[in-house]
Amino acid sequence: MEKELLDDAKHRMDKAVEAVRVEFNTVRSGRASVGLLDRIHVDYYGTSTPLKQMANVAAPEARLLTVQPYDKTAMKAIEKAIRESDLGLNPSSDGNVLRLPIPVLTEERRRDLVKLVHRLAEDGKIAVRNVRRDCMKDLKDLVHEGEVGEDAEKRAEEQLQKLTDEHTRRIDDLVKAKETEIMEV
Repeated sequence: MEKELLDDAKHRMDKAVEAVRVEFNTVRSGRASVGLLDRIHVDYYGTSTPLKQMANVAAPEARLLTVQPYDKTAMKAIEKAIRESDLGLNPSSDGNVLRLPIPVLTEERRRDLVKLVHRLAEDGKIAVRNVRRDCMKDLKDLVHEGEVGEDAEKRAEEQLQKLTDEHTRRIDDLVKAKETEIMEV
């Protein structure tokens, strides 16, 4: 019984780490990355549609993104959504393709982005700790109901703590890598 709880906790913690990784992809660094535009939604015929479902996004150069809409009539809406986003990008259009030059980050902007990365990482760690808390509660309930002995509970709690430590360490590793990427000139 406790094995199923631990397996479920591991699965949920893996999802929390993956969510942090996905969020980090949307944080701008000095280089062009197609994941940068993942958060952008475009008002397309009255519906908020993710940009990646409406266009092909590519990074042909280190400091340039291109966005080629599948439907050319959506070009203005895509351009407006990118301009209004918090990314600070200024798209230029040639009628078929939007070009997004990625400006060099200032030192102050880099520091702000590192703070954002740390906030996102802390949210991920909180999610991991919440999974641990829920699993601990479930273990205590099983002991209270007499389905699991106290020794088995202690072993499961130790394994759960190891899982928690491993997942928070993975988040810390992601933070270090993203911080290095952002601060790289």
